[in-house]
Amino acid sequence: MTAKLNSLTAQVADLLQEAICSGVYPVGTKLPSGKALGQMHGVSQAVIREATERLRSKGLIDSRQGSGCVVKARTEADGFKVLSGMDTDRLELASVFELRLDLEGSAAGLAAVRRTDADLEKLSGILTVLGENLLDLDAGVELDLAFHTAIAGATHNPYYGTLLKYLNLQLRQAVHAARYNAHVNEPLPQTVQREHLAVFEAIRARDANRARAAVMLHLQRAACHLGLDIPGRDRNSGMLEAVTQHRRRDTEAPVR
Repeated sequence: MTAKLNSLTAQVADLLQEAICSGVYPVGTKLPSGKALGQMHGVSQAVIREATERLRSKGLIDSRQGSGCVVKARTEADGFKVLSGMDTDRLELASVFELRLDLEGSAAGLAAVRRTDADLEKLSGILTVLGENLLDLDAGVELDLAFHTAIAGATHNPYYGTLLKYLNLQLRQAVHAARYNAHVNEPLPQTVQREHLAVFEAIRARDANRARAAVMLHLQRAACHLGLDIPGRDRNSGMLEAVTQHRRRDTEAPVR
């Protein structure tokens, strides 16, 4: 199913890019809505979201929540690019998880120190809705991304959020792979939710070391469940030991 989804995503992204390059959608105009594009191409809105993220990562469109997708250029932008072929290359997917370990681990540590009550309220709200939609794959992907993005926001360093936005396609693919794997392997969704709650509790307690370790443990477990090999990470687990005892208690805690 994952391979089929990625294949559809690539096909739709190629068709949309061809339409942009040929002038069907001129620079400055908006693409049809996700629902309309889904109907036009006979695919789900989840496929459309990932296809438009591919176009955004190439610099072809600008997407903003509530404003739709606006065509930005007819040709791909030059400059730094992150490879986006994780659908076929497990090494690249492992590389994205490795990047997330350091980037999001650091963000969680800063968030624990700098978070505000408003940040906590936002994180708590996302987790509540996520807990109510554990078995909804599409909603789970969006909410999972929102949770990790909110942690970046709680650092109050705008560049964490900017970098996550730049890597949105790669993060979306990584999160989708992890949540799909959890979706077909119960009780993994409940386990993932407990891991998210452990991150939240550490941030609420202003415990930077525990927050950093909880995020890294969460991401390492996701990579492990996907059978990904991240060389050296199993030997660099010193800080993860700080949450081992805490996680044992969490395994028995109810999932809200």
